Amino acid sequence: MPTVFEWKGKNPRGRKIKGEMEAETSEQVKQHLQRRKITPVKIRKKPKNIFENIKFLQPKVKERDVIIFSRQFSTMIDAGLPLLQCLDILQSQQENPTFKKDLKKIKESVESGETFAAALKKFPKVFNELFINMVAAGEAGGILDIILNRLSAYMEKMAKLKSQVKGAMTYPIITIIIAIIVVSIILVFVIPVFSEMFADFGGTLPAPTLMVIGLSEFAIGNIVYIIGGIIAASFLIKRTYASKKGRILMDDMFLRLPVIGILIRKVAVAKFTRTTSTMLSSGVSILEVLDIVAKTAGNKIIEFAIQDVKIGIAEGRSMADPLVESGVFPSMVCSMIAVGESTGALDVMMEKIADFYDDEVDQAVKNLTDMIEPFMLVFLGVVVGGLVISMYLPIFSMAGAIS
Repeated sequence: MPTVFEWKGKNPRGRKIKGEMEAETSEQVKQHLQRRKITPVKIRKKPKNIFENIKFLQPKVKERDVIIFSRQFSTMIDAGLPLLQCLDILQSQQENPTFKKDLKKIKESVESGETFAAALKKFPKVFNELFINMVAAGEAGGILDIILNRLSAYMEKMAKLKSQVKGAMTYPIITIIIAIIVVSIILVFVIPVFSEMFADFGGTLPAPTLMVIGLSEFAIGNIVYIIGGIIAASFLIKRTYASKKGRILMDDMFLRLPVIGILIRKVAVAKFTRTTSTMLSSGVSILEVLDIVAKTAGNKIIEFAIQDVKIGIAEGRSMADPLVESGVFPSMVCSMIAVGESTGALDVMMEKIADFYDDEVDQAVKNLTDMIEPFMLVFLGVVVGGLVISMYLPIFSMAGAIS
């Protein structure tokens, strides 16, 4: 039975590299490395991982892992290496143990006679429908290297888009969480100390101070119910979003929000046009493209609009008309798609729209950040500053009386 060996060596340029390989003996590993013009430095049996069979303890395959895999695979195929040899090299050099196992199984499937696309289909959590369909088109057309290169470029742009949106939302979420923690600490631990001190002094307290003390007493007395209410509300929102009607209702609400809704639309247009352009230029049929794009839209209202486009094309209509009727996509986008259809260069036009909307998303993210920053500062100043001032008002009154 083959054993997994870990090896370290130097390539012809003297650069240190490492990897893993299955073999009967270490001598076989050494010979294999020498054939690849790698000078072996260290070869040893890989120690067993006691947690390797516990799935939830294994690292997940990240989008970045798949992007790097696609880019490296494309380069190797373009250089003329056979498919199995590419998989063998990439599997041996893969650092993510979960992805390494997946690549090993994919290699075994291809060795047994399956197509590369069929082997990938067994791992839907790693390779989505878009990836599998494009690989299938690449295999059928004999342009797998070009397809993989397009895929990696597409995924890099989509990852950048996702990162921009996450970055825009991270700042306000962190700020709100910090504000809630600070206010909770003040209400539960700080204000009761001031309250006892003011009770010892006697006298009538200012209305803002009485209101804050009352709020603190309410928070302390009902802390269990407040925490339970927050958990229940979170669970209810999650359940609502998980249901079909609730998801449609909330997705529609998100699209109608003043600034966030505009950002969601622009991201949707960029994703729709980029995916459609990439798949059409790779030889995937328009109906398959729309089916996949609809499933990955991320918003039910936009998904329904794309499904309507698919139905319209199946009935013999153009793509632009159902998009106009949906009211989801901007009229400029629909007009450009109509031009692309009439000139027979829909994939090129889609790519141009995607490039334009990438810049639009950049600007929308900047506008959102510029709007949120002053709002957050005012919010923190009013809430935290108001609590602090309310508790110091009696002290200022006593100081005035003493003077």
